[in-house]
Amino acid sequence: MAATAAKSVDFPAGVNGGSATTNPANGGEGHRDIEAGGGWASTSAPTTTTTTATQGPTTRGQRLASLDVFRGITVVLMILVDDVGGLVPAISHSPWDGVTLADFVFPFFLFIVGVSLAFAYKRVPNKTLATKKALIRASKLFLLGLLLQGGYFHTIHDLSYGVDLHKIRLMGILQRIAIAYFAVALCEIWLRGGASDNGAGGYVLIRRYRHQLFVGLVLTVTYTVLLYGMYVPDWEYVVTSPDTTLKNFMVKCGVRGDTGPGCNAVGMIDRCVLGIQHLYAHPVYLKTAQCSINSPRNGPLPSDAPTWCEAPFDPEGLLSSLMAIVTCLIGLQIGHVIVHFKQHSKRIVRWSIPSLILLILGVSLDLFGMHMNKSLYSLSYTCVTTGSAGLFFAGIYLLVDVYFYKKPFFPMEWVGKHALMFFVLVACNIAPILIHGFYWREPQNNLLKFIGIGG
Repeated sequence: MAATAAKSVDFPAGVNGGSATTNPANGGEGHRDIEAGGGWASTSAPTTTTTTATQGPTTRGQRLASLDVFRGITVVLMILVDDVGGLVPAISHSPWDGVTLADFVFPFFLFIVGVSLAFAYKRVPNKTLATKKALIRASKLFLLGLLLQGGYFHTIHDLSYGVDLHKIRLMGILQRIAIAYFAVALCEIWLRGGASDNGAGGYVLIRRYRHQLFVGLVLTVTYTVLLYGMYVPDWEYVVTSPDTTLKNFMVKCGVRGDTGPGCNAVGMIDRCVLGIQHLYAHPVYLKTAQCSINSPRNGPLPSDAPTWCEAPFDPEGLLSSLMAIVTCLIGLQIGHVIVHFKQHSKRIVRWSIPSLILLILGVSLDLFGMHMNKSLYSLSYTCVTTGSAGLFFAGIYLLVDVYFYKKPFFPMEWVGKHALMFFVLVACNIAPILIHGFYWREPQNNLLKFIGIGG
């Protein structure tokens, strides 16, 4: 399950202004992007050798260090909020509306996948072959996510393993990344203009990739119409209590456009298409004041808790994945700027302006009632997180690839080159689980307990 860094190769014309070196046998891809053992769309990209922010890169075939640093910081942030979030609720995932530090992690991953794809499919002589390879890579990532987050591996305090296929969770973080990756890869392979216009103005770039932008607009409109226009009827579910008795709950809805935890269209579509038994059984809204007497931490249910509190809900569901694809598409356009513009100053300006516009738009939508919500992946949440990702990436690029402050970021760069490995071993608790499997005579006498982690 360990991840390996993507191979560094020569880049096509337009990245550094040099000649193209592509391999038709590989579908014309300039480098490897996502594999089951790859680094979450890790790419090889040019590293600059100039010392001013106005000059462009002069070398070819080196990694763009800021991509790996961005990815590495995101991985470390993910581990931090997972491990510390229980102690500091302010940085843990928001129970419902609103955003916290943890809520920026996943969109940042999707954003950098999109940036990487601009390099992965810079030259595509054989579109059919490239599509096939993208499908295979996405399938590997989806299946890995199904294995890791479907419930097969035991928990820290349970040495049993295996999963009932009738109840396996079908969606998850890696599954959503796989879906977004494949959808955006298709856009980059099939929906773009003619020959490269290196250094062309912004309007030329928009015209070249107008079909991709149109796809993003269609996805956004579709999501918004379904979220606010679909009728959500009453529904019921069954929960098995610790004493194996069955409890039936009826959730009263009969509304349109509701964005609360119990009666939103996102959950309804997942229940109808995936089946409620295949959704995430411990949704974040269990930490709301309505569902926990210890809110914003998990706790016992209040006596007057709503009937939807114990219902499964998947934060990586089907309808909300449309906006995840939009996040990845925006990252792709940021990657196009790197491909088509040589000068650092032009790149930073063309990243910063649209990112700032997205950030302002997202905050404005939230103020006017379209609240930021990670579980629903709302439009305002998409704008704020993607705009923040663009500005953050521009800042890292300025420090690492323009002014060469690389040494302080070397650990983050290394983590970014092995992002999938860290996600599998740490974020999915595989490393603690493996350690927990070795004990002395009794399961509770394990190494984790010895070092103060296990209970």
